[in-house]
Amino acid sequence: MPPSQPGDERASRTPLLEVVVPARNEEQRLPGGLLELCAKLARMPFPTAVIVVDNNSTDRTAEIVKNWPRGAVPVRLLQCAIPGKGAAVRAGLLGTTAPFVGFCDADMATDLDAIDAACGLLLSGERVVIGSRGHAGSHVENRHSKIRELGAFGFRALAGVLVPGVSDTQCGFKFFDGVLARETAALLRTPGFAFDVELLARCVERGSPVREIAVRWHDKPGSSFSPARHTFGIVLELGRIWLRLRAHSRTPARPAWEPPLDPVGSP
Repeated sequence: MPPSQPGDERASRTPLLEVVVPARNEEQRLPGGLLELCAKLARMPFPTAVIVVDNNSTDRTAEIVKNWPRGAVPVRLLQCAIPGKGAAVRAGLLGTTAPFVGFCDADMATDLDAIDAACGLLLSGERVVIGSRGHAGSHVENRHSKIRELGAFGFRALAGVLVPGVSDTQCGFKFFDGVLARETAALLRTPGFAFDVELLARCVERGSPVREIAVRWHDKPGSSFSPARHTFGIVLELGRIWLRLRAHSRTPARPAWEPPLDPVGSP
């Protein structure tokens, strides 16, 4: 029998929190991000786990996760064949079982100390807690181009119609009551970058308001988002979300994943 490893006892316990990390061709950023995330989660006062969702990577992303060393925070791999960050996050959320779940980007651009605040709010009864770069208490280091900043302004204006009162739908740091996350993820139809808007809108639709918290956010190179390639597709996604939400308010939801015939917004 192999000798026990540090953290084996903790890792064998049912996690209270599972964190999903969507990843497409992240062999450069994922090792550092996972190391940072696991170190943070290992310091939490309860068992935790990580799910990395490989979204059709053509590099060593999946291999990195498969070979990740055993420790206090279990890391497992899920595969998602449907292209798009939204599809990957959906698959990850549906693969969770914990009472509380969340997701963050592979680059860990949001300082992970915000997990403490998010979990505290979830334990106190909040059901949707998200990081917001628009929060008055947030510290944001942004190196985006003026074109990307202009596009972000326009996106926020459109997203505000679907999720009123939320200042930042796109920060890659969101935590939920586990049951709500899985029920809501089953309804998602947006595979690309605008999926956050549908996810939050459906949470609100189910009676769970969104709580925004301050974060420290540092722009990191390597993002797969390109204003030139993705802006038109995102506008179409927002239009489709608006139509789906209107239709859903009139008819019962269908639980099966139904990707659009012409998916847009893929990384």
